[in-house]
Amino acid sequence: MEYVNLGRSGLQVSPLCLGTMNFGPLTSEEDSFAIMDKAHELGINFFDTANVYGWKLGEGITEQIVGRWFAQGGGRREKTVIATKLNGKMSDWPNDQKLSALNIRRACDASLKRLQTDYIDIYQAHHVDRNTPFEEFWEAMDVLRQQGKIIYVGSSNFAGWHIAKAQESAAKRNFNGLISEQSHYNLLTRTVELEVLPACEDYGLGVIPWSPLAGGLLGGVLRKIDKGRSAADNMVKQLEKHRDKIEQYEKFCDELNEDPANVALAWLLKQRAVAAPIIGPRTLEQLEGSLRVLEIDLDEAALTRLDEIFPGHRTAPEDYAW
Repeated sequence: MEYVNLGRSGLQVSPLCLGTMNFGPLTSEEDSFAIMDKAHELGINFFDTANVYGWKLGEGITEQIVGRWFAQGGGRREKTVIATKLNGKMSDWPNDQKLSALNIRRACDASLKRLQTDYIDIYQAHHVDRNTPFEEFWEAMDVLRQQGKIIYVGSSNFAGWHIAKAQESAAKRNFNGLISEQSHYNLLTRTVELEVLPACEDYGLGVIPWSPLAGGLLGGVLRKIDKGRSAADNMVKQLEKHRDKIEQYEKFCDELNEDPANVALAWLLKQRAVAAPIIGPRTLEQLEGSLRVLEIDLDEAALTRLDEIFPGHRTAPEDYAW
């Protein structure tokens, strides 16, 4: 495993990030433990979670699973760069969500308890909070860092101008600011190329793409549907919307003799500012298969063909102006 620096930080992470969102709702605790152990065996040290994962209000089921895995010892916590997120609703009370200083303090303590650790490597804002000024956000994060409860701060689903405001506000406090941004980014969803990726590159944030397979559309969906899988109503609707592109894509992947899911991930690793796409394996086989991504080196001709199938964006404003 060749590790990469996350943005401008000195933090070294694997170029694939293990997403844990399936742990609990779709993947049993026993299987989740096996997947995390295998990830370490394969050299993947970067895990991502969130306080809302598990999707039962206020329970933090996924964080609890990760915490019980850490509690087994054997260097599991020490070998893991754990990133978790806050912002989502954790109760029906008004201050148990968003990015107020009060919720940041409470949410961090609750995540630490569930994760059975005394520090979080990367504490991420799951979404921008338009009603909390960044001055308040950074003051609260600064307190957590001084207390030793967090080391780095990241964002998720921020616009380019949110990143700029966050970084300029942090600079006034002589604070390190954001080191990462989790964005919805894949071959089908490329809007972040307009302003988010350029902002991340300029301010030194490592991009952690989520939904890199577009909910499964880029994972060989046509051949799976032919075998009776991936036929959920939403998947069928999305496939019909993008069928022409997906057909061209899967044909091109066949020409490359590569699995479509691996090509989609390999393409992301070629994009500006991208550090580590989030993979969300439900089985050990899916996890092990993901390692092939690191051996695929798409050449310029392949990248050009993928841009022809899935047109992207130039940096703003040139994308829509002179």
